[in-house]
Amino acid sequence: MSTFVYAFTEGDKDMKDLLGGKGANLAEMMKLGIPVPPGFTISTEACRAYLAEGHSPDALQVQVTTALRNMEAEMGKKLGDATNPLLVSVRSGAKFSMPGMMETVLNIGLNDESVEGLSERSGNPRFAWDSYRRLIQMFGKTVLDIDGDLFSDAFDTAKEKRGVEQDTDLDVDALKEVVEVYKEIVEKETGKPFPLEPRAQLDAAVEAVFRSWNTDRAAIYRRRERIPHDLGTAVNVQAMVFGNMGDTSGTGVCFTRDPSSGQGGIYGDYLVNAQGEDVVAGIRNTLSLEELESIDKKSYDDLLATMETLETHYRDMCDIEFTVEEGKLWLLQTRVGKRTASAAFKIAAQLVEERLITRDEALSRVTGEQLTQLLFPQFDEEAETTVLTKGMAASPGAAVGEIVFSNAQAVERTNAGASVILVRRETNPDDLEGMVVSTGILTARGGKTSHAAVVARGMGRCCVVGAEALQVNEAAGTLMIRGSDRVLKAGDVIAIDGTSGDVFLGDVPVVPSPVTVYISEGLEAGFAAAQDDATKELVTSVHLLLTHADKQAKLSVRANADAPEDAARARAYGATGIGLCRTEHMFLGDRRQLIEKVILAETDEERQDAFDALSPLQRGDFVGIFEAMDGLPTTIRLIDPPLHEFLPDITDLSVKIAVKEALGEEVTDKERKLLTTVREQHEQNPMLGLRGVRLGLKIRGLFALQIRAIAEAAADRIEAGGDPKPEIMVPLVGSIRELQIIREDAEGIIAEVEKDRGVKLEIPIGAMIELPRAAITADSLTEEADFFSFGTNDLTQTAWGFSRDDVEATFFNEYFDLGVFGVSPFESIDTRGVGKLVAVGMRNARSVKPNMKCGVCGEHGGDPQSIHFFHKVGLDYVSCSPFRVPVARLEAGRAAVANEAPDVI
Repeated sequence: MSTFVYAFTEGDKDMKDLLGGKGANLAEMMKLGIPVPPGFTISTEACRAYLAEGHSPDALQVQVTTALRNMEAEMGKKLGDATNPLLVSVRSGAKFSMPGMMETVLNIGLNDESVEGLSERSGNPRFAWDSYRRLIQMFGKTVLDIDGDLFSDAFDTAKEKRGVEQDTDLDVDALKEVVEVYKEIVEKETGKPFPLEPRAQLDAAVEAVFRSWNTDRAAIYRRRERIPHDLGTAVNVQAMVFGNMGDTSGTGVCFTRDPSSGQGGIYGDYLVNAQGEDVVAGIRNTLSLEELESIDKKSYDDLLATMETLETHYRDMCDIEFTVEEGKLWLLQTRVGKRTASAAFKIAAQLVEERLITRDEALSRVTGEQLTQLLFPQFDEEAETTVLTKGMAASPGAAVGEIVFSNAQAVERTNAGASVILVRRETNPDDLEGMVVSTGILTARGGKTSHAAVVARGMGRCCVVGAEALQVNEAAGTLMIRGSDRVLKAGDVIAIDGTSGDVFLGDVPVVPSPVTVYISEGLEAGFAAAQDDATKELVTSVHLLLTHADKQAKLSVRANADAPEDAARARAYGATGIGLCRTEHMFLGDRRQLIEKVILAETDEERQDAFDALSPLQRGDFVGIFEAMDGLPTTIRLIDPPLHEFLPDITDLSVKIAVKEALGEEVTDKERKLLTTVREQHEQNPMLGLRGVRLGLKIRGLFALQIRAIAEAAADRIEAGGDPKPEIMVPLVGSIRELQIIREDAEGIIAEVEKDRGVKLEIPIGAMIELPRAAITADSLTEEADFFSFGTNDLTQTAWGFSRDDVEATFFNEYFDLGVFGVSPFESIDTRGVGKLVAVGMRNARSVKPNMKCGVCGEHGGDPQSIHFFHKVGLDYVSCSPFRVPVARLEAGRAAVANEAPDVI
């Protein structure tokens, strides 16, 4: 019989696959002797079995009974007993943290009888009935799928009836009335009474947590965070301890360092006379953790000691949930805390400085996605602004956008091209869809550990919470500020600063990030751009980790650049060369007419005249690029796109001529000739037609023009004292004969230039691998190639049989929803298919030439996950856009210290 249930005493922190993160860490705290209420974990295997079969395995029911009886014996209580009841919580806990995405139910075991027993045993009737109403509310919403607003509205009505504002001001009689109203809601909405049998409550809650793995919000979160959909969640059943037993009790969430800024110190939220969900939900504004010291000095001291123990043990910033029950501290959860990008870099550098982790470990603690966030602009402090109010800075950044009050508004306005800021009283897990598409999140309630703050930090969204002056009326679609007569509506523009907590009216100009300034101009320039000591610490932290990444990396990072200014920017960002210079961009604009003449030429003389006009222009392009990249390799791809891209659209031209004819206007011979040529060149699938090397073989002289321009430009730079390192890359090669013909032509042209100019030119000639056939026959192509560069954009198209311009707009969304893709294969390399072609191609090439230089120049060259794959299969370099070069440098270093084994062959 499979084992589905494990006591907290049976696991440890390394069992996350089986016990989930929460269960594994609860077991680890037990091992450390930290006060944790007893309980057990139902494994992820049980969840997967439930989701597959539609019901819980029979063995699970038996094992839960055994574990529950062991807990009852340890506690000296019985679940739902009328005189001495044991109450339990049921919480989700997946392998990877998914804050707020799945379900929790507290106070299971309460019913009409046990609430009286709890009241008598505790001597606190109000606490007992408050716990009972919480159970019905959470159970109704979570397990029975009842609209949570029905319960919230009923509770607000009870407060209005009693003339009180705070939840804690309702007396026991009022709470008894609330319980009865809640029961009526349950029966009305479900047609059945609230279940009073304790074990039935427990079983239903466990199954609700299992089902919550497949809710829309959980699936959206996993897709965004690239968490596999087949893991399932564990379920933790834990004895309740109560923070709502009066003024000597409370609940809180704390961090061993500030998750927003990375600063050391005491950070967290605390609520007196409350249960844990009150803090996370943000429905009451919290006290700071420092205030706990004056309320309960012993619990405060115990908590600080435990925080230090946990951070030292995990060697990382920890996120901790705790409850104080009548002066006794209990730990309910710990995990390595989610943090902002700024905090991630600072904390990693701090832990290196404190000698808790190595530089390699520090590098593994930050990501390219986080570095990307640090490169975004910031608000200009010198700009004139109108401050509406100030809240808590929960997640840094500078966000400007239209006000929206709902998920639907956020999605609609984003689809229309607008930037939006989601404004709510407080957010809940159902708001995830709106949070994902918003540039910023603003709430009137909640603290740094509220749902909005935690999720925003995890997503890298700018967020301000707890702006108490805001009066948000979501139904009316208005936002007011207390003490002001200003009324803002949906569509009005505001700006929020996630670093300061300021909320501004209208747009606010931005300035470059100091991190961007550092990367492009150096450390001193970065310090000069920093506006405070905290930002200088951030620049120092990025410098420490980025330079260590460069030192450890095996992959070099080149850039895709087509113009001298792009090349210069790439070099400033740390690129070690150009991996892809697209020459077709050089034929647009005013030069388009010259290419048109090449295509329309009826004689060799006409075509040569057009080549002669283009030649000095191409040569000048290359001189500028070689100057910017002096001493660094520059891979130039010969013209690649199909000819139709340089000709008028067939439909537009046909309509234009038809209209002229209908109006009796003259149609010129040139226009008729152009239409004839456009029709001749028209292809049903041009991306698989006359392009790349095929174009060079069809229109002889086109590649020769470019090759000569490259060689002449290199000679110009040598004569000027430069050190050009051009490389010629032939696109869309599928046959060794194709490459052989172009190579012979190129070598002849290069030799002519060497002789005419009296210089020695070292110009490698390689192939761009974009076709499955080229990858499979790479051992043959190697005979005519000095290097290979995998063009993974087109290789993805040809391997999958996709036309990228069509498929992304037509059926990719359905493929995401159905789980065919977790992420677009154009965004992150398909390791099992396209990646295997890369690995096979490189292996075949190096079987002939062991030192064959191989790189990648598709968009995947800047994608963090893809970079790790390219490192594992042994490529020499990646090439990406100039702005992604710093990210690729960081990820190349991270890949080197990860020591991951290849998984594709």
